[in-house]
Amino acid sequence: MPNIINDIKLDFKDVLLRPKRSTLKSRAEVDLFTEITFRNSKQTYKGVPIIASNMDTVGTFEMAKALAKFGLFTTVHKYYSVQEWKDFATENPKDLKYVAASSGTGNEDFERLSNVLTAVPELSFICLDVANGYSQHFVEYVRKVRAEFPNHTIIAGNVVTGEMVEELILSGADVIKVGIGPGSVCTTRMKTGVGYPQLSAVIECADAAHGLKGHIISDGGCTCPGDLAKAFGAGADFVMAGGMFAGHDECGGDTIDRNGKKYKLFYGMASNTAMKKHAGIAEYRSSEGKTVEVPYKGPVETTVLDILGGLRSACTYTGAERLRELPRRATFIRCTQQLNPMYGPPPEI
Repeated sequence: MPNIINDIKLDFKDVLLRPKRSTLKSRAEVDLFTEITFRNSKQTYKGVPIIASNMDTVGTFEMAKALAKFGLFTTVHKYYSVQEWKDFATENPKDLKYVAASSGTGNEDFERLSNVLTAVPELSFICLDVANGYSQHFVEYVRKVRAEFPNHTIIAGNVVTGEMVEELILSGADVIKVGIGPGSVCTTRMKTGVGYPQLSAVIECADAAHGLKGHIISDGGCTCPGDLAKAFGAGADFVMAGGMFAGHDECGGDTIDRNGKKYKLFYGMASNTAMKKHAGIAEYRSSEGKTVEVPYKGPVETTVLDILGGLRSACTYTGAERLRELPRRATFIRCTQQLNPMYGPPPEI
């Protein structure tokens, strides 16, 4: 018999943050910089814990340079060559503390990652990225990377449940990416029926990670600065976004001119577009991402300032002097009705 969990699970759209009394006189008093020491690598990070996703249209070197100016982080996509990494490190040595080298789990991925880290020894962050972090192969790959690079900070995912967060942390990961299917160009929930409401996933996974002195990233589902505030309020140590950083000058891909309006291509890394570009489409799988044309937004700086301003306001409304205090100050109010399947919809009036 299949199991059914009847507990209420919520997405960002299902809640609002309740305002609380505050001693803050101005948004300018809010400190968004956070200092984190990681469980396994023992390394320390200080910055604004917002991350640009490692999609090849978003996680670019150009994006990393632009975001580093504000203390934001970028997981750089895995398709840059070793020489391109060396050139970036030579030209932007101060930005390396705000970037991670991404990797899949194949033998070629491991060799590429090893070559990059050898060529750029100052690079201390690794992002191990797969759609399904529940496979035993992925757990073993995390252990392999930890054994090979004991002093590097390892980001690993994606998962959505506490027990798998614990498994990956105990296997050597420092920061776990949480989210299956919430992204704007992800179709996993439609294609497979698999997923988990993002706010509840963050709350449950943060609880599991923090019990082991690990950390999590809320990955996907944020469409506005308020969603990032909700993710941080739910306990996320970092928040990763793709769609919010799409469409800018720093993104990969050409700018498209259509009927006098400019657009940039944005797609999920499991989409037909990405698979045709990088690996081809195997007959045994379907795409789990879509391709969209995002209106051109100009430099990413404008979006960054909007996000940071929204977070400062959220902290002011809830009385949090620092971003890291937001989980302790956050009270969520449910604002959507979830129907009880036992009784069906309410009667019409």
